[in-house]
Amino acid sequence: MSATSSYQIYPISDQAVTLDFGGPISLETNDRVYMLMDALIKNKLEGVTDIIPAYNSVTVVYNYMTVYQRQLKNENTIPAYSFIKNWIENNVNQDVSAIDFSKNEIIIPVCYDKSVAPDIESVADQHQMSTQKVIELHTAKTYRVFMNGFLPGFAYMGIVDPAIQTPRHKNPRPLVQAGSVGIAGVQTGIYPCNSPGGWQIIGKTPLALIDENENILLTPGSFVKFNAISILEFEKLHKQ
Repeated sequence: MSATSSYQIYPISDQAVTLDFGGPISLETNDRVYMLMDALIKNKLEGVTDIIPAYNSVTVVYNYMTVYQRQLKNENTIPAYSFIKNWIENNVNQDVSAIDFSKNEIIIPVCYDKSVAPDIESVADQHQMSTQKVIELHTAKTYRVFMNGFLPGFAYMGIVDPAIQTPRHKNPRPLVQAGSVGIAGVQTGIYPCNSPGGWQIIGKTPLALIDENENILLTPGSFVKFNAISILEFEKLHKQ
């Protein structure tokens, strides 16, 4: 698949360049992000230290001196930024249709009982439906992890069914408990640790999103499916 969408590319520091496809959050644009990221990884360049995906963009972090010395070795006079920019643009225009987007789903058990879901009744009322319908709609979809941010291990996922898309609270809570599952507009997410937060909390998972070795469960590009469990099941799993 050739890159047909427009984009902007610009430096964000003296050692980082961002290519931004623009537009609203969408699976199609996020596909382009991971296609580009896949191409950059396959065509690895000496001096690149990190490749960071987001909703609609990819940021490449590089070591200026390594790139500069490579340029000298090859007797090139093009600035390091221009060299990295050209490398990114060469990859964004490549045919990357072979990338595997098969859905290797991660199943997340979630309790939607109001004792651990302080906003589920409010969300149901706002959309003039039952709490059971909210649960059905939230668990019916498979969600793409667009990116991680806000907190280590906090995965921004979408797209939430339009029937239950709900804006975040105007005034964030001072404390949202770890494992809380929330909705904010078109996205859903899980708080990996206790934190302030403004998302609509409609459930809670007993799973830890970060293990003792600081490995993150939900990584960008992965897929998530929520499985509703009872409060008794939640308490049993939470104790394990």
